[in-house]
Amino acid sequence: MAAPPPVVTAIRERARDALFARIAGPDGPRNRARIHGAPGPRWFAPGSAIQRVHGDTAMFVGGLRALLLQSLHPLAMAAVAAHSGYRGDPWGRLQRTSTFLATTTFGTADDAGRAVSAVRAVHRRVRGVAADGRPYRADDPHLLAWVHIAEVDSFLRAHQRYGAHPLDDAGRDRYVAETAVIARALGVPDPPVTVAALEDELAAYRPELRGTRDARLAARFLLVTPPIPWPARLPYAALAASAVAMLPGWARPELRLPHLPVAEATVVRIAGKSLVHAVRWVMAAPEPSAAG
Repeated sequence: MAAPPPVVTAIRERARDALFARIAGPDGPRNRARIHGAPGPRWFAPGSAIQRVHGDTAMFVGGLRALLLQSLHPLAMAAVAAHSGYRGDPWGRLQRTSTFLATTTFGTADDAGRAVSAVRAVHRRVRGVAADGRPYRADDPHLLAWVHIAEVDSFLRAHQRYGAHPLDDAGRDRYVAETAVIARALGVPDPPVTVAALEDELAAYRPELRGTRDARLAARFLLVTPPIPWPARLPYAALAASAVAMLPGWARPELRLPHLPVAEATVVRIAGKSLVHAVRWVMAAPEPSAAG
């Protein structure tokens, strides 16, 4: 295959660098070098199911879907609204989350342990009272479990729909079991280790879930008024529509989101696949040489 014209290569590399900077922040290159280059044992082997899922650009869709689904637990959403600063510093929150995921998935065991300890220290300080009068604390194992299963379900569903190499049934179970390693380290006492157990646990939380005012405001911020430049609005709209289309049917009314089954099965799915493929192509642009 002929090499692309230099102008295409330059545009691709600029797009890669700009996107990586948004996701990983100013320390991204240094963190990436440490995460992938530091010697030492890792929690997960190269090519493991968790590395396949977390290393794929379908995570963009899965991550947004996870935030929307997690917001439906009133106590989890109260903690986010009061303590996360997602409105004032959304990119910083994204960068911290992406660095944590990369470190625990690909980094050394020592670095992964330090990342978990840092998150647990933050969780111990986050506590308050929700609008309905119920107290919450971020290190509550029940809330930690909800955040975990909503995230795992979202990442896996996005990977199966938009990932470059979807997992078979055994691979899906391995993914759930591997994410349980991180969940236990964070304080989840008995995380699911199979897809069937994951689905059962999600169903068990259903009576606790509803769309609060804070959840609807968060959804509006994430889907309608995100702080992104105008040139990125159209691709972000495809990302947002793809994430919403994968939510459970009962979740749409709770967040006052439309349900358009025909469009979601055709236009939205095609747009989602095109977006994830384009981001995958951009992010796979060659890095500068070590001397550069």
